[in-house]
Amino acid sequence: MYYKNKSRPKGIVASELLDMKNILITGGSGLVGKKITQLLERRGYQVAWLSRNPEKYKQKSFAWDVDKFKLDSEAITWADGIIHLAGEGVADKRWTAKRKKAILESRTQSTALLYASIEKSDKKPEAFISASAVGYYGFNTGEALMEENGAAGTDFLAQVVIAWEDQVKKIAELGVRTVLLRIGIVLDNKGGALVEMLKPPVAAPLGNGKQWMSWIAIDDLARMFFFALENNEVSGIYNAVGPKPATNEELTQKAAKKVGKLYMGMGVPGFALKLVLGEMAQMVLGGNKVSAKKIKDAGFEFRYPSLEEALEKIYNTD
Repeated sequence: MYYKNKSRPKGIVASELLDMKNILITGGSGLVGKKITQLLERRGYQVAWLSRNPEKYKQKSFAWDVDKFKLDSEAITWADGIIHLAGEGVADKRWTAKRKKAILESRTQSTALLYASIEKSDKKPEAFISASAVGYYGFNTGEALMEENGAAGTDFLAQVVIAWEDQVKKIAELGVRTVLLRIGIVLDNKGGALVEMLKPPVAAPLGNGKQWMSWIAIDDLARMFFFALENNEVSGIYNAVGPKPATNEELTQKAAKKVGKLYMGMGVPGFALKLVLGEMAQMVLGGNKVSAKKIKDAGFEFRYPSLEEALEKIYNTD
């Protein structure tokens, strides 16, 4: 095992470490996928991506085509563990009926393809770690602190997550240890929420700014996937959020101050957001206050538990 002559990472239970060498990642070329790839390779793993165009990347890659329901069987034989991140971005385009279908099927069909491929393979992966989303709880859960056993929402994104998770759970029935990480708002300076929030000339909260944003620093999220991969006692559903949720107003103001951008306390009106974004506006005007207790109780230790620490890391130029 690669820890033999190295110090093991914080938060990993030594007795539960697994001996896995080859990790297959779907969605590896995305923001989170690249970060996880870098972390795993630093830890001594071999990493390969699943891609429609494997020749496009320098990263070792295997071919798959979700639309044609095809996947190179050698990918499953090669993999000791699988990290599943693939899915159309929920905030990339306005939610037309066609776009909604793409958001849903990119998750459910890709997972169904992985299930079918694992089922047919004589060699099963030791672990299957899948992305999910805090959207499971609904667009707006107010002041309630949402735990993993909380009720699901009834809106579009909640229904997407329910269907997505149902497909992932089938993989556990194949005898593969399966983990679902319900990811919150990922903070990074290379893409995602922070970049969008700080894009306008003047930073301002959305709506009244009081909605909760359950965020996680991208470095901690990558470490959480690593933790879930390596710790044999971790299985089932966990919220992948930091321990200290912030309001939209707080996050916007602190991020603006960190980068020296002018902050305006008057929020962008909700009606204006609805005109521009349509139904998708509910996603930014609502919010979730989500608990990180279960993953902490499992032994995971956050390196950036506060918003200040996360922003310092993200925008540190030293």
